[in-house]
Amino acid sequence: MNLQLLVKQYLNYRRSLGWRACSESGYLGGFGRFMGADVNVADVGVERVQAYFDKNGAITSTWHTKHATLRSFYRYAISRGYVAASPLPAAIPKLPPQFIPYIYSHEELRRLLKAADSVHRRVDCCLAPVTMRSIVLLLYAAGLRLQESLDLTPAAVELNDSLLTIHRSKFDKTRLVPIGPQLRDALTQYSRTRVGGRDATFFTTRAGGRIKKPVVQEYFRILCLSEGIRRQDGVGEQPRLHDLRHTFAVHRLTSWYRQGADVQKLLPHLSTYLGHVDIQSTQAYLTMTPDLLDVAGKRFERYAIKGEYDE
Repeated sequence: MNLQLLVKQYLNYRRSLGWRACSESGYLGGFGRFMGADVNVADVGVERVQAYFDKNGAITSTWHTKHATLRSFYRYAISRGYVAASPLPAAIPKLPPQFIPYIYSHEELRRLLKAADSVHRRVDCCLAPVTMRSIVLLLYAAGLRLQESLDLTPAAVELNDSLLTIHRSKFDKTRLVPIGPQLRDALTQYSRTRVGGRDATFFTTRAGGRIKKPVVQEYFRILCLSEGIRRQDGVGEQPRLHDLRHTFAVHRLTSWYRQGADVQKLLPHLSTYLGHVDIQSTQAYLTMTPDLLDVAGKRFERYAIKGEYDE
């Protein structure tokens, strides 16, 4: 059986069961292309598969995701008699230490939003200051992914109803995202200056064109540099735009603790709001910051010492 044909057959089988994992589909497609268009699945050997895993060098969580995806594919191939055994590496390396996102303080967020109105005077950028400011505010206040915000259409931004519709985002999911009055007012202000017709995306360049991710990422890097906002632990290129999404989740959790809310009952709501497939995905966003540790510790103290835990 041709490998690439079997990959298509397997993907169709999984989709018939309701599977919509786009990233795993990409990994399988990449695996088939690496092995070659004419190769038979039974001729894929251990050394060739090892070369596929080694081509990107460092071991990351992606390595493990690829391995798990291919393990499932080969279970399917074995069960149908296309191969006798799996050629995947038997030894699975340990994951590197979990990456810790940068959690912005409220004061840093205020400085970044203010800087968006002043940095443009020193930077030649295709984005108007109000556009950059609105994108940063949206990523933090609604916890969106950057691509989700750039893919928004005018029809998906229902300001009168304070509602955003995120169409077919990661994991091929569509969700409704309610927004607060402050964010609604900020987006309304932006919409009055927006350049572009109804067929364009909601956020556009000065010329009314579609905004590309690298443009926003570079502008944001300049904002952070201008305000001296950077990590002190030497972890990667920091801070990142995506960390605004992490910050949203952590600040929401901190607020719930301070309100005495039942956080365990509310976590599924946060998971749905963020567009995650399960609570485990949301838990990865909940970094223990000093503020979060403080409010969680005080709540536990009321429960353990004073017996004042709120049900």
